[in-house]
Amino acid sequence: MTGSDGPHREPGSDVRAAGSASERAREEEERAVEQALALVGGADRSSRSDRSGGSGEPPSRGGDTRGHRGPRDEDLDAGRSSNTHADRSRDPQAHRSSDSAPYDGRDNAPRDGRAAPATAPARGSEQPPLPDRTLPGDPAKTSPPPPSWDRARAVAARAGRGGPPTTIRLPLDRAPGHVLAEALGALTDLPSFDTSAMDGWAVAGPGPWAFEAGAGLLAGRGPAAALPDGTAVRIATGARVPPETTAVIRSEHAHVDEARGLLHARRSVVTGQDIRPRGQECRSGEHLVPAGTVVTPAVLGLAAAAGYDALPVVPRPRVDILVLGDELLNAGLPHDGLIRDALGPMLGPWLRALGAEVSGARRLGDDAGALHDALASSDADLIVTTGGTAAGPVDHVHPVLDALGAELLVDGVAVRPGHPMLLARLSPDGPYLVGLPGNPLAAVSGLLTLAEPLLAGIAGRPAQDPYRALVHAEVHGHPHDTRLVPVVHRPGRAGGRDHVAPLRYNGPAMLRGIAAADGLAVVPPGGVRSGTEVEILDLPWAPATPWTEGCFT
Repeated sequence: MTGSDGPHREPGSDVRAAGSASERAREEEERAVEQALALVGGADRSSRSDRSGGSGEPPSRGGDTRGHRGPRDEDLDAGRSSNTHADRSRDPQAHRSSDSAPYDGRDNAPRDGRAAPATAPARGSEQPPLPDRTLPGDPAKTSPPPPSWDRARAVAARAGRGGPPTTIRLPLDRAPGHVLAEALGALTDLPSFDTSAMDGWAVAGPGPWAFEAGAGLLAGRGPAAALPDGTAVRIATGARVPPETTAVIRSEHAHVDEARGLLHARRSVVTGQDIRPRGQECRSGEHLVPAGTVVTPAVLGLAAAAGYDALPVVPRPRVDILVLGDELLNAGLPHDGLIRDALGPMLGPWLRALGAEVSGARRLGDDAGALHDALASSDADLIVTTGGTAAGPVDHVHPVLDALGAELLVDGVAVRPGHPMLLARLSPDGPYLVGLPGNPLAAVSGLLTLAEPLLAGIAGRPAQDPYRALVHAEVHGHPHDTRLVPVVHRPGRAGGRDHVAPLRYNGPAMLRGIAAADGLAVVPPGGVRSGTEVEILDLPWAPATPWTEGCFT
């Protein structure tokens, strides 16, 4: 073993020592950066909690000490972008809705063409700015992309069906518009006795038939005596047919010989003609209408005919509407930067058309405290808010949901217009909230994407079968997101197939196109060419007049 003037060193020890020093320097630099970030905005809640080491440092948003909320089911968990709002960036530029202008080909670039600002200070001269949607204080943690349009709708439908079913019995006059909670079975044969289908003569045996003068048999009377062969008696529509009756001869097909007291038929008589036999429509116990059917006037009439006085139905979902925004006017012309509120008047009737009971719209302005109190005190099944779903200086929906401990099921959707929409559950037993963007057509997109399937689930309505139609025009698409485009149905010409035509004025802030539409085409990313089949979302009404020609198409 060779001697040495200094201590023995293993091979590579100098390199390890240098590495250790470099690592310590990086750690010191990390701590310095974290302290600097804390001074300008702080780290996210989870990072602060980890660093506190149980020292008793109070969490952010005073008093918010709730723990992590685990997923309630796989379907809901797959659709939510994060469990709490702590995972959203507060950078207004990072989350500003692109619904305010047409898509310009740049997913995250500001619409005015300026370069996007950095969301965190650079870490030394070689450290690039943090990517868009990166959390302040945690450069390595980013929000996941929003769910697809199909996935978001599936999450909303699943959420609506998640609660226990409720059944109430309502008298017939209060049942229309509700959904049947149970299948309706016939309580009796329909008709419950043989009846005459026409005004005329009940006859027995071959003619001519002798008759006696008089009023004859009327509806609503008790059973008549059996009719002997060779005789006839006058009978009214709906009257009980006498036993042994061969047929009913309509008045216009009979010739009466008053002098001889004989009835002659002008046409051949077929046994059983113009008689509605007992049980022709249904037999007692037979299923008439399945559960999940909306009680229309026709269903109501059938139920009444079958002997029902009340119907088992699902209560209609109760909906509160909260209109946010200080810039909104309730009346008059827009002026001085103020605009008319289009969503307050529109949402109530739209939600009622979807089967909900809707309270009057409440206008809260941009008041976080008022929004917090309104959400905390609501006893509705669903709360619908308008605006405030992005991350601007007066966009309070996410912070208020965070303060209430709400669970975000859908936080943004890959759809245009309307991608900043959201679906939240305020508490396990509390109401749902659908946050709609403030632009009118973007809000309609949110209604059809989240509110409609959610309400259908709560109300017990079966999911509607999607259908597709040809589109007669090229429809431009977003590179990555689904587009919802107002369309109108057109009949085919010269034996051609029916199709849909896209309508103009389909910008996020426009209602002119949707006002003339009878549906929305679901345009996949990248767009479609003319003659392509696309999925169609029907609106809950049909256009009253064919005024969609000209400037609309």
